Amino acid sequence: MQIGLLYIIGADVTFLLFYFFTLLLFYFYNKMRNLLEFLSRHNHWFVFVLLEVLSLTLLFHYNSYQGSVWFTSANAVSGKVYEWSSAVTQYFSLTDVNRQLTERNVYLEREVEMLAEQIRKTQKDTTAVERMQQSVMRQYSTIPAKVVSSSLDKANNLITIDKGSADGVRKDMGVVCGTGVVGIVYLTSEHYSVIIPVLNAQSNISCSIRGRGYFGYLHWNGGSPEYAYIDDIPRHAHFKLGDYVVTSGYSSVFPSGVIVGRIKHVYNSPDGMAYRLKVTLTTDFTRLRDVCVINDTEMEKKMEILQAAQDSLKARQ
Repeated sequence: MQIGLLYIIGADVTFLLFYFFTLLLFYFYNKMRNLLEFLSRHNHWFVFVLLEVLSLTLLFHYNSYQGSVWFTSANAVSGKVYEWSSAVTQYFSLTDVNRQLTERNVYLEREVEMLAEQIRKTQKDTTAVERMQQSVMRQYSTIPAKVVSSSLDKANNLITIDKGSADGVRKDMGVVCGTGVVGIVYLTSEHYSVIIPVLNAQSNISCSIRGRGYFGYLHWNGGSPEYAYIDDIPRHAHFKLGDYVVTSGYSSVFPSGVIVGRIKHVYNSPDGMAYRLKVTLTTDFTRLRDVCVINDTEMEKKMEILQAAQDSLKARQ
C-alpha cells in the first residue's frame, strides 16, 4: 500500500515538473521568436552600427592625430569617468599619502632652515632670505591638480589630471608633486590635461647634479618605474653615489633645483666619452595622486625672445 502511494506521488511530481518545464520552454521560445523577428525587421540598423564602429576603430587606430584627440582621455566624458575611479582609489590611500607628506615636510623644513642659516652667516643680512623667497615666488605660481588616470606598463605612459585650459594649464608646463618631478603637459582640454611623465620614452628633461654643476638629460628606457637614466655627463665630472639630481633650469619648463632623484649607479656611455647615471626617482608613480602644475609667468617672454633669436638666425642664412 505504501509503495503504491509513493508511486502515485512520484508520478504526480514528475507530471508537474514536466508541465512546468514545458511552459518555461514555450515562454522562452516565444521570447526568442520575438527577438529574432525584431532583429530581422531592423537588421539594416544593426549592420549600419556595426560598420560605423568598425570604421571609427580603424580611423582612430591607424591615424595618429585622430587617435591622440580621441583616446588621450582628455575629453570630458572619459575624463569624468577616470576622475570618479581615481577618487575611490585616492580615499583608500590617504594614510600612506599623509605619512609621505609629513616625512617630506619635515625634511624640507630642516633643509630650508639650514640653507637660511648659511645665507644669514654669509651675508650677515637677516632680510636676505625673505627677499630671495619673494623674488622666486614672484616668477612662479602653481596650479594644484589631482591625477584621474595613469599608466605604468607601457613604453609611452600618460597621466591625466583634472585641470585644463579653463584653470590656466597650457601645453609645455612642468608638473611636479611633493616628492619631485612628474612630467610635462602634452595636451589640454577645457577641464582636463594629459601629461607626458618621466616614465615615457619620449620624455627628455634637462637635469644637473646638485652642488656640482654638471648637467645631462633624463630619460626612461622602460622597465621599473623606480629608475631613470641621465646621459652626457662629462668624464671629468666629480660626484659620488647618493648625490641628488635636480632640474637644471636651462629650459622654460622647470625652475632650477626641483628634485628628481639620487644617483644609484654609474656606467660608461657606449662611445666611452661620457658617463651614464642610473637615478633612483624620488617620485613614486605607483601612488601618485596630488600634483602641481608650474606656471612660469615669464615663460611667454622667454619664448618670445627665443623665437626672435631663431627668426634672426634664419634671416641671416
